Amino acid sequence: MRKSLKFLTLIVAATILSCGGNDKKEEPGYGKKTPAKTEKKTPASKRIELTNKGVGSIKSITLAAEIDQDMATHGKEVYDKMCTACHKVDKKFIGPAPTGILKRRSPEWVMNMILNPEGMVKEDPLAKDLLMEFNGAPMANQGLSEEDARAVLEYFRTLK
Repeated sequence: MRKSLKFLTLIVAATILSCGGNDKKEEPGYGKKTPAKTEKKTPASKRIELTNKGVGSIKSITLAAEIDQDMATHGKEVYDKMCTACHKVDKKFIGPAPTGILKRRSPEWVMNMILNPEGMVKEDPLAKDLLMEFNGAPMANQGLSEEDARAVLEYFRTLK
């Protein structure tokens, strides 16, 4: 009987030692509440990137100090006809609002986005981020001439 009692005690002790060890590795966040990330990334539509010229044929644009009113008027006509289905002048819609765009983007980037939206979304990181911000709705290529796109850019200059 004593041998059985000793044997039983030995088994209980071995069980306690093998199961009772508390060297469980902690996994990140296991059993603990980790604080949510507080880093907020600026949305692409609010980001300021004035050195990015985008992807496309427009490499350089020189804007006159004064707005060309005739060109801006033509640009407004083109914008009203071709762009208002997705863009509202002063508020976010299917696409971003153009008001103040030249405070956030270079003129070349704007022109390349108007003339080459497919290439921009494919290769330009900012255009990719905008596509994600606006729920994957890509900008349609309206087939504008460079002259019409430049007129739209001049119209954008009038939007403060």
